[in-house]
Amino acid sequence: MPAPELHRATLPNGLRVLLAPDPATPVVGVAVHVDVGFRSEPEGRTGFAHLFEHLMFQGSESLAKLEHFRQVQGAGGVFNGSTHQDYTDYFEVLPGAALERALFLEADRLRAPKLTEENLRNQVDVVKEEIRLNVLNRPYGGFPWILLPPVLYDTFPNAHNGYGDFTELEQATLDDAASFFDTYYAPGNAQVTVHGDFAAAGGVDEVLALVEKHFGDIPARPTPARPSFGEPVPGSERRGTVADAHAPMPALAVGYRVPDPSTELDAYLGHALLASVLGDGEAARLQRRLVHADGLVTDVGASNGLMGGPLDARDPDTFTITAVHPGAVDPERVLGAIDEELDKLAAEGPSAEELARQSARWAASLHHEDDRVMYRMLGLGARELLYGRAEIAQELPARIAAVTPEQVRAAAESLRSAGRAVLLVEPTAGAAPGSEDPAELANPEEAGA
Repeated sequence: MPAPELHRATLPNGLRVLLAPDPATPVVGVAVHVDVGFRSEPEGRTGFAHLFEHLMFQGSESLAKLEHFRQVQGAGGVFNGSTHQDYTDYFEVLPGAALERALFLEADRLRAPKLTEENLRNQVDVVKEEIRLNVLNRPYGGFPWILLPPVLYDTFPNAHNGYGDFTELEQATLDDAASFFDTYYAPGNAQVTVHGDFAAAGGVDEVLALVEKHFGDIPARPTPARPSFGEPVPGSERRGTVADAHAPMPALAVGYRVPDPSTELDAYLGHALLASVLGDGEAARLQRRLVHADGLVTDVGASNGLMGGPLDARDPDTFTITAVHPGAVDPERVLGAIDEELDKLAAEGPSAEELARQSARWAASLHHEDDRVMYRMLGLGARELLYGRAEIAQELPARIAAVTPEQVRAAAESLRSAGRAVLLVEPTAGAAPGSEDPAELANPEEAGA
């Protein structure tokens, strides 16, 4: 499938616009990416970015509560939202003839969401229930997405719980919500992406005119300065232990820092393929060694990115290796085997055949994902917002295929030569497991409201 041609514009109020027409797609998608994620939420208000995402579904200036849902579903469309480390997105996919309806709906809540005490209290309760259902009563809740960062990182933005503490969620006020909206939901801090069939609207110029019609009168406000969340890489190993009342077996997670994709994309992709060589599929090295050969673990995986997906955050981000093992197995044996496999890769790199197999798995996964307009649109919008180049999403299969064994070898060597975090999860009856997995925040299949 040929990549859609990209068109960019910036409205007078600062709103950035990315248009990606695709006449082969029989539907159209609209996404609004806002440059605020859980790393930006204020101290004392953990979980606020995700809570505010919920509030954005509770009605707006011209629409009553639930009317947004009815409008999209009545047109035969789907919709959702999700909160990530560095951004929050809102999106819908509808028949091409309903494009203007989608633009109106998104503009209306970006202009003025319905922030009321009733909506706030209701959504605090909804988020708390999510935490209870998805984490507090689930084995390995928050593992490793919430539990590992406090070991690897020192600063509040990188180390805190993005799903939030119950007490802090309950203390959230309407003034907090209004301040958050005024600061981070300014037009200059947001981006609209439109992707799909533009024929019903008349073409690129006509779609841009519709975007200007609906979003152009949103008053401009000061755009917040984007802070750097950078902090030094640990110089040595750090350790942490948590108790989990529901876990049937112990688990461990190892965390490392990864290169900044905005300045070291090739090195970053070397780490992405390293994660695949280590943990993707039954032929992956950690699967063969720890599960099949040594029988040390029941499950093992590796990921280049805290939230599990590639190129989903700015610097810093996290390379993780996770394993669940029987209680009779010393976690030091598991760590030792992981280190041995990394040392082998750091010395010799993967074979050309091994790397080709994992690159093919990546390519198949990326093309499968791109079959869905929603994921294609969200990939373009997120990479444009995070790195200023939506084209990265289009180039990714070819760039993955071009990663060399030497790049993967260098990635393994960098992990072995830097500090890391080790988190041990110990099954303990009666202990509190922690907090919710932010991967659930970023799941486009999960209702944002």
